[in-house]
Amino acid sequence: MKFFENVFTYDYSFPAVSLAYFLRYPNPYSRHVLTTDVIDRFVDPNTKRLHTTRLHLKKSKVPSGILKLLPKGIGGSDNSGQSYILETTVVDAKEGWMETESRNMEWTGILSVVEKQVYQRQSAEGALTALDGLSVDEKKNEQTTVKTTVTFRSRFGQGKLLGRKKAEPVDNQLAAHEEDAPRRGLFTSLSTAGIQRTIELIGVSRTRDAILKSKKGMNVVLERLRNGGIVGVLEGMRQDREAAFGAGGPWKQAWLHGNGIKEHSYVEDDDS
Repeated sequence: MKFFENVFTYDYSFPAVSLAYFLRYPNPYSRHVLTTDVIDRFVDPNTKRLHTTRLHLKKSKVPSGILKLLPKGIGGSDNSGQSYILETTVVDAKEGWMETESRNMEWTGILSVVEKQVYQRQSAEGALTALDGLSVDEKKNEQTTVKTTVTFRSRFGQGKLLGRKKAEPVDNQLAAHEEDAPRRGLFTSLSTAGIQRTIELIGVSRTRDAILKSKKGMNVVLERLRNGGIVGVLEGMRQDREAAFGAGGPWKQAWLHGNGIKEHSYVEDDDS
């Protein structure tokens, strides 16, 4: 098991940062996120805290570094596809904090990734203490810190996968080795624990880049919120969807189909 930890401070109020978190997809740094759906949302009548469960669908693939460690065929034919991320959040607007947890729902046997974040208002003299910070008034000088902790755990090689291999007759094992010598040689030369550690370290390395992109994406949304409010954020989301999928991509086609509209194309000549 490996851990990754990072602390970052946004120069924005907590209300602005927490709102940007829920509006962060899509942005120029997260065009791999295809859809976001709210599964459940409620306010606890006792604590007054907002609880939300969402499901994100993302383009994904098994990293090439991990794929090299796997037996032939286990990573899929084209090493690409889609994956679901389950996200839960709890927001306490009065106290000024938010806790989030995100976990992958695909390839959990190879690598389970659980990301937890704690967003906390950092009060300063004259800082806002209520839900008044959406304008991101710089004069208030309020900041929001976020502590990110990611846990990586690989269970690869445990249970049925290697159990079947050990139970095979020796002749079959030799035949498989000769059939796929380079990859099988690497696979058998490492212990199960060594493979797991390598997979976890690859996950840590990829997460460093992902956290950086996440910060940049959040800052883009926060700037849109500062400059144009909710309307500015929604317009930015529209532009990002078109950039990722095209004006005639699946988003538009789904809308046209749902409304029973046939698309027509028009071409205008501009000779001026």
